[in-house]
Amino acid sequence: MGSRILVTGLDTFWGGRMAQALEARPDVDMILGLGTNDPKVPLERTEFVRSDQRYSILNRIVRATQVDTIIHTFLETNSIAVSARMLHEINVIGTLNLLAAAGSSGSSVRHVVVKSSTHIYGAGSEDPAWFRETDARTSPVRTRLERSLIEVESLVRDFADDNPHLAVTVLRFANVLGTDIVTPISHNLRRRILPCIAGFDPLVQFVEEDDVVRSLEFVTTNRIPGTFNVAGTGKLPWSEVASFGGARLMPLPPVRPRAFASPLGRMGVIQFPPEMEGLLRYGRGVDTTALRAMGFDYRYTSSGTVHSFARANNLRRATGSTEPAYRYEQEVEQFFRHSPTVVRSSDS
Repeated sequence: MGSRILVTGLDTFWGGRMAQALEARPDVDMILGLGTNDPKVPLERTEFVRSDQRYSILNRIVRATQVDTIIHTFLETNSIAVSARMLHEINVIGTLNLLAAAGSSGSSVRHVVVKSSTHIYGAGSEDPAWFRETDARTSPVRTRLERSLIEVESLVRDFADDNPHLAVTVLRFANVLGTDIVTPISHNLRRRILPCIAGFDPLVQFVEEDDVVRSLEFVTTNRIPGTFNVAGTGKLPWSEVASFGGARLMPLPPVRPRAFASPLGRMGVIQFPPEMEGLLRYGRGVDTTALRAMGFDYRYTSSGTVHSFARANNLRRATGSTEPAYRYEQEVEQFFRHSPTVVRSSDS
């Protein structure tokens, strides 16, 4: 019998990509996705259930579908994308409800995977060159995003301690770049303007979007418990990120840089979320030995991630091409999946 997997945030980039990856696996019998809006990518056999951001119906869904695995991709890691109240509801309350459903009496869940972020380490002048998963952050918590991620991981640790019969996995991802994902850094690179803080050229680390999906799939299908950093090998100076990406550095004053960046953000010139300030002063690096020891093999280094993004971005600029937007239509999806009039191949 194959796995029965529930993916949160099916309407988000990561939820959609994760569902697509799982659909290609014959050892996965059922995929169920929860989202607040319609899916943004075509899916062949993933069932979709609309839910609120707090996942208040998750307990009923788990009981009804008897899922054995939950992949929690729906954690917000860009604070300018949502309000403070919504950030707390999505990250903390949503995770709390998810864990309550997974750990309820008689639950079928045997594995919980949580997509977290290296933002949890912060960035400070006393940081180690490479954070290991067991290292504590050295700098005070300065942003609401970092605070919410710390609270989420605290909830997950308590849940793992209270449910030793379950496999619980947390993946902390470095800054992501890729062909399709949109982040504050990729937004700025695509506009050829990369903010920096005058007098600082920090060393930073990246992970390619395909390696994000592959690592989530790896720990899920192998049911590997634990907390793991996920990032490409090596770090590179911020000035090289700009150079490789064909962007011009925009220096911000070292004193209150966000005050200077705020009006530029409102005009859409740059994106400079609060959690980026520490990164652009001190950089950050994480040790990835633990996940490699489990057998995961990265396809991209940090430098390779930036180069791959730059090539795709240059091609997009040269051709002016964009992918056609996918529009989910429930009636059409149900017809293709369930109608007896649809001719199905023997390997579908």
